[in-house]
Amino acid sequence: MSTTFKRQDDGKKGSIYILENENPAGKIEYVWAGDDKFIIEHTEVDEAYGGKGYGKSLVMEAAAMARAKNVKIIPICPYAKKVFDREESIQDVKK
Repeated sequence: MSTTFKRQDDGKKGSIYILENENPAGKIEYVWAGDDKFIIEHTEVDEAYGGKGYGKSLVMEAAAMARAKNVKIIPICPYAKKVFDREESIQDVKK
């Protein structure tokens, strides 16, 4: 089993998808708030892929993207906010 991430971004909003064996398993949706931050609005994992930690993996991938782009994240999605509250390793990208 392999998991990969795929991103789509039109400069105003975007999504990060997690794929298991090329099948969509979940996604994060975000919107840009200026040039220096984005807001995570929604995190979703398909029921068939529940319990595998994919939601957290999506939040961690969003954090990695924020680091790479040198921007911050505002997690308004309740799930993403919970991950940020629990994970010391991603506090550097939280707005």
